[in-house]
Amino acid sequence: MILADTSVWVDFFASRLTPQVARLREAVVNREILMGDLILVELLQGVRRGTVRREVERKLGPIRCEVMCRPRLAPVAAANYRRLRENGIAIRGIVDVIIATWCIENRVQLLHSDRDFEYLERHLDLPVWR
Repeated sequence: MILADTSVWVDFFASRLTPQVARLREAVVNREILMGDLILVELLQGVRRGTVRREVERKLGPIRCEVMCRPRLAPVAAANYRRLRENGIAIRGIVDVIIATWCIENRVQLLHSDRDFEYLERHLDLPVWR
């Protein structure tokens, strides 16, 4: 299974042709894609018009949505965030650390186009799609 980050979904809905979008399309067709609740929130918060929001919700409806931050994951994500900070790495948002930690703990590859995840890959062994 693959979890696609918000960065890839934004490119997908903007009809951008990137390698990540091509892989996302393939994963959707093959039913090997997951959605995360935090990713869904990030994606929907940027949709202003109701008609577009409904279209996004319709397209995402059949995709299995996972809860990203359960109580047992929270301390692990916080420890990962601290570890990065101790190494001088400032991640722009805790949500990315939660998503990365979820992928690490669940052994799910992350599909992304966000530079913060490159740091997470190097320092936390985040499994990413290549």
